[in-house]
Amino acid sequence: MSWGILEMLGSVTILMAVIPPALAGAGLLLGGNLVVGASLLALSVGMLVADQYVTTPGDLPGIAARKLVGIIVQPPDDE
Repeated sequence: MSWGILEMLGSVTILMAVIPPALAGAGLLLGGNLVVGASLLALSVGMLVADQYVTTPGDLPGIAARKLVGIIVQPPDDE
């Protein structure tokens, strides 16, 4: 998967938001508080999955541009 600078910065931002609850969840889970620890870990994983697989309105122009370029510019035929 080829990432541009904006996608990379977006992923770093999500990681900065996900790491604290994940660490807190792991600490609580190891400390014996299973419900809260597992909930924080599940929340962290859910945020990461949503970042990768949910299409947001900000993603739509890039998707449309890639499809348009794919239609207009055809790859050269190797003979």
